[in-house]
Amino acid sequence: MIGSKKKDGQKTQVFVTGWLVMLLAVPAYAWLSQELLDQIDKNRADVAKIKDIVLNGDQKHQAFDRLAILGEKFTTRICGSQELEDSIDYIAEEMRKENIATVYFENVTALKWSRGKEFAEILTPLRRPMSIMSLGSSVGTNGTLTAEIVVVKSFDELKARQDVAGKIVVYNQVWQGYGTSNAYRTRGASEASLKGARGALVRSITDFSIYSPHTGQQDYYENITKIPVACITVEDAEMLQRYQDRNVSVTVSMTTEPVNHGEVITRNLVAEIPGNVLPDEVVIFGGHIDAWDVGTGSMDDGGGVMISWQALSVIKKLGLIPKRTLRVVLWTCEEFGLVGGEAYYNAHKEASDKVSLIMESDHGVFNPYGLKFSGSGLARAIMEEILKDLNDINTTRVLEGGGDSSDTGWWVDEKKVPGVELYSGNENYFYFHHSNGDTMTVLDKDQLDRATILWATAAYAVANLDGLLPRDGDYPTTSSVSARPLSVPNAATAAMALLIAYQLMRRQQ
Repeated sequence: MIGSKKKDGQKTQVFVTGWLVMLLAVPAYAWLSQELLDQIDKNRADVAKIKDIVLNGDQKHQAFDRLAILGEKFTTRICGSQELEDSIDYIAEEMRKENIATVYFENVTALKWSRGKEFAEILTPLRRPMSIMSLGSSVGTNGTLTAEIVVVKSFDELKARQDVAGKIVVYNQVWQGYGTSNAYRTRGASEASLKGARGALVRSITDFSIYSPHTGQQDYYENITKIPVACITVEDAEMLQRYQDRNVSVTVSMTTEPVNHGEVITRNLVAEIPGNVLPDEVVIFGGHIDAWDVGTGSMDDGGGVMISWQALSVIKKLGLIPKRTLRVVLWTCEEFGLVGGEAYYNAHKEASDKVSLIMESDHGVFNPYGLKFSGSGLARAIMEEILKDLNDINTTRVLEGGGDSSDTGWWVDEKKVPGVELYSGNENYFYFHHSNGDTMTVLDKDQLDRATILWATAAYAVANLDGLLPRDGDYPTTSSVSARPLSVPNAATAAMALLIAYQLMRRQQ
């Protein structure tokens, strides 16, 4: 009993406390089977080679240098553009030069849209130009559109107003995170059209601005009058709000000339190092090769593309061949509705039982901490054990959840394939996202190297296990992977807890 003054009671209390310390210290999976640990241990020398060649060898800073060429030679890799197709051919050719023999394309049908000239200006109560970017798939103004504006902070406010018809709707929504605020970009034009508006201007989807518009995809509702829509800066949206709050009427003109070209053929790029034992089983990792036609797409998603290509290059250069096939996929036209990712999934989903792990980096490659992981608890424990070899570069964390990325979500959510997304210090990601600020300047050479090591290690080690990563309800039938239950602590933890209990008991005597 807590608070008892009897010696026996104190001893009992302390002894129980010691055992509680012991049990609480044991994670849900106290340790992996020795057989599985032995499999992971066999990779440690290879992981050391990966680290050494990237940190000290001729692969040092190669990811950064290659990414600079990609972004600055093929700057506007927008879906359907020739620059996108040229960049796909360029990477494929460079891979073949590295003797990555299995390099091929898979055709994808996508919609092509191009930006054209765009300009906007406040006409009254003063003359002032505004920086704008048309949103993807938007129609043009067909000349110059001049109208009074109405500013709203939410869709509810828009629906409640009765003075929208014939005007330009300006959305000045509060930043509530990308997932929530992005609705104004994707749906803003359609909601404004339902109220009879002639056009829409959307506050850029970002939590910080230095007068920088941020573009992105938007989608019209079916059977709706399509009106032109563009993003504006945070600063201009807030200024227009203040005018309205002061009951000052504002007239704006906007001229946009985007073109919807219809369907075109683009390509996913696939490259492989075939496994030497189970070549029909795979570990897939990649990023999306397309980017918006602003900035250089170095962050979104050049970084994800590059650490995936570089990881394969490093493994190939070292002559490492795992049991399973390592497959890099560079998905096309992600920015225009996840087109390449969905096409790849639909073409290969029947073989999902052969995919041990699928990985995508599409949230920036900044200071890497580890991986976001979606899958069974046992599989996550395996990933944690694998990443222990990366303690010296501080990339050992495995977060539960978040492993379903833009091009891989179907695999993870529908087929329960274990999924990984890079976990890095991307707190400022949306400062640059879909803007002219997405350039090499926001990236760091050493961070790209560490992310490459992390990516290569995770892919290679999983591909080299004897069995597939275990899935919920479908653990391997062999004993190659197992977890001890919570009620069976490991010897070291038990010994430590008992020692603590013994010492506390002696103090009470």
